[in-house]
Amino acid sequence: MPSLIDLRRRIRSVRNTQQMTRAMKMISAARLRRAQDRVIAARPYARILRELVGSVGAALRSDEELFHHPLLVRRPEQRIQLVLITADRGLAGAFNSNLNRQAEQFLASHHESEVVIEAIGRKGRDYFRKRDVPLSGAHVGLAGRAMYSDVAPIADRLIERYATQQTDAVYLLYNEFKSMLSQKPVVMRVLPIEIPEETEQREYIFEQSPRQLLESLLPKYVRLALYHAVLESTAAEHAARMTAMDAATTNAGELIEKLTIYMNRVRQTSITRELIEVVTGAAALE
Repeated sequence: MPSLIDLRRRIRSVRNTQQMTRAMKMISAARLRRAQDRVIAARPYARILRELVGSVGAALRSDEELFHHPLLVRRPEQRIQLVLITADRGLAGAFNSNLNRQAEQFLASHHESEVVIEAIGRKGRDYFRKRDVPLSGAHVGLAGRAMYSDVAPIADRLIERYATQQTDAVYLLYNEFKSMLSQKPVVMRVLPIEIPEETEQREYIFEQSPRQLLESLLPKYVRLALYHAVLESTAAEHAARMTAMDAATTNAGELIEKLTIYMNRVRQTSITRELIEVVTGAAALE
């Protein structure tokens, strides 16, 4: 049976941990609000750009040379680039482990191809570096505070590798922010670009030729896809960490309550034993 000193020490330790988890929950809640606002602000721009690419592509459907563009041409997927977006820190529940597990499943399903990983985030980089999986690049300290200007150079390197036929396909793997309690791993192919189908028939008057306009839009389409994935992953990370820290704070409170009850029982048992010893000693002196 542990002593009262050991129990008090453990209760104090759990209470300190509870204060830390509560503080981390509050920090994640504040950061989640900002990250969520950025995601919501980026979604309309992404939707409009997708519609614009579809509209310009629809105007060029009859152009047979359109699909010879370096970012539209399809090749057998012998060399695949997987962009894995994880967090730099843990304490976010299954956020990082789900992504790493999904990446392993991707590698297993494409075992006939040569898959190279571009890691954004420390957790993904460290996980696959230990498993001797080839990495084409690693970017630490970017996921939580990424700006468009930070992500664009990475997207440009992906575009260059695909245009020069160093890779045959580029996929993104990240957690999509659904809600506070739901983050969904998503695998999305960004290269070769698939021209979205235009849902509404619209007539546009182009100041530039449709071909020139499409050639300028396609790189922006890839950059925005990567930037939007990073924003979604950041919001999902803060939501997962806030949920995990909330659960940890609740568990710590329950553990403190159980330890306090047990400590009171131990103290009561000790007092009872001392009383019995006093009464027994007094009776022996009579």
